[in-house]
Amino acid sequence: MQQNIILIGFMGVGKGTTARAFAKKYGLYNIDTDDLIESKENKEVKQIFAKKGERYFRKLEQQTADWIETSVTGTLISCGGGFYQVKNLNKMGKVVLLDASFDWIHSRLKNAKNSAKKLAKRPLFHEPKKAKKLYKEREAAYKKVADVVVNVEGKSRDEICEEIAQKCGI
Repeated sequence: MQQNIILIGFMGVGKGTTARAFAKKYGLYNIDTDDLIESKENKEVKQIFAKKGERYFRKLEQQTADWIETSVTGTLISCGGGFYQVKNLNKMGKVVLLDASFDWIHSRLKNAKNSAKKLAKRPLFHEPKKAKKLYKEREAAYKKVADVVVNVEGKSRDEICEEIAQKCGI
């Protein structure tokens, strides 16, 4: 596979989990944009937001997108929830939206084995009304930039991976 597969979607939809499963199943490398940014800055995303603000973080996302576009091929890339806003998203690879309703995502996080950790990583979910508002703001934008949409509700990780592979021609 030469072309990258770019996973986008709302926080908590399962991009990282899906990416790890897909990479293992299909023998690909997997990178996460938030992990790349944290490594570059030597800070967690929430610390970057707290200390330098969202505008600075979005610049880091664009720098990451620019590097991926010119330097990364044949890789599965899972992205932070706001990464869909980078200017060159579609030049980085095939964009796959992992789609689910807000209520399903919220329930997934609350009912996970390690829910405290999952929710701590996503502080916005401590205020579900704010999280739902952001979800509604982004819903149409995600679909607009996606080449492929995969609804993940009620599907096993394996079924999701197979659907991505089929829709991406792998």
